[in-house]
Amino acid sequence: MRWLVFAFLVAACSLSAQTSVVPEIQYRSVPDFLHMPADLYFGEVSGVAMNSKGHIFVFSRGNTTGPAYGAAAAQLVEFDSDGKFLREIGHNLYAWSYAHTVKIDPQDNIWVTDKGSDVIVRFTPEGRVSMVFGRKQEASDDGTGPLKEAQPALPPEDGLFRQVTDVAWDSAGNTYISDGYINSRIAKVDKDGTWLKSWGEPGDKPGQFDTPHSIAVDAQDNVYVADRGNHRIQVFDGNGKFLRQITIDVPVPPDARPAIGNKTDHPSGSRTPGSPWAICITPPPIRYCSAPMLFQGEYTSSVWRERFSACSASQESSWASSDGFTRWLVHRRMNCMSPNS
Repeated sequence: MRWLVFAFLVAACSLSAQTSVVPEIQYRSVPDFLHMPADLYFGEVSGVAMNSKGHIFVFSRGNTTGPAYGAAAAQLVEFDSDGKFLREIGHNLYAWSYAHTVKIDPQDNIWVTDKGSDVIVRFTPEGRVSMVFGRKQEASDDGTGPLKEAQPALPPEDGLFRQVTDVAWDSAGNTYISDGYINSRIAKVDKDGTWLKSWGEPGDKPGQFDTPHSIAVDAQDNVYVADRGNHRIQVFDGNGKFLRQITIDVPVPPDARPAIGNKTDHPSGSRTPGSPWAICITPPPIRYCSAPMLFQGEYTSSVWRERFSACSASQESSWASSDGFTRWLVHRRMNCMSPNS
């Protein structure tokens, strides 16, 4: 895929945005860096992560099995730092249905979220299943099939998920789970997998969500939720108390093209420019707080950068993050070395 890169700067002091010019983000393109075996193929890549050894994990919608419609599409593969194929993890795993994200925790455990099965799986570094959250619908149950978005929304159930999207960890090892396309909440479990709490409901008010699509935690254990359908990032403390929200209002570059179909003059919901698809918070020391936003795949093949922060003073010092972290927003296809991973 060809990428068009556009750079924008949004400085937010007291969380208000002003635009300014910023140099283009430099990058190096390495075609065919990952070397798959002759009989394996990537599907649509939905997640990528890297462990402490530099090994690269790719979660893609490949290994398709089943009927033409509603087939399972999830495959997790590992490469070394030079792109050499090492192994497939979880071949034909029961939880595989529709790949969404992969992340690596501080102990090099491999976490995947599967939107189709409503399940989060933790693998050991050796590739063995060590923890499972949620439960897949049973094939023998009457009415088993894709979940529907009921109106009014069904209440969420503790321990179960509906089209789960992402995970993140705080400094104590607690796991936060964004759930998801149908449920509109954040779940919290402790380091041993014990359910602690959840918060959120459908809506557009503080503490409400419309597709919480990604989640990240900073070193102060603040929880950042990509509330994609509401075109904002919500920030909470570790107990779900709403702290603030961040919105990114940057026009689409006039020559940006959608990946599929024609342009629309009135994008809405997840198609709205600035709607966050994923969040990355990098460890300090970082002078700038910034956020690249990637719209691609379903909607557009353009990439651009935006910066925001609860800035300190004005003028030049207003670019400095008050907590020394850089915050990144990208579509879920990225590796993110967060403060707690």
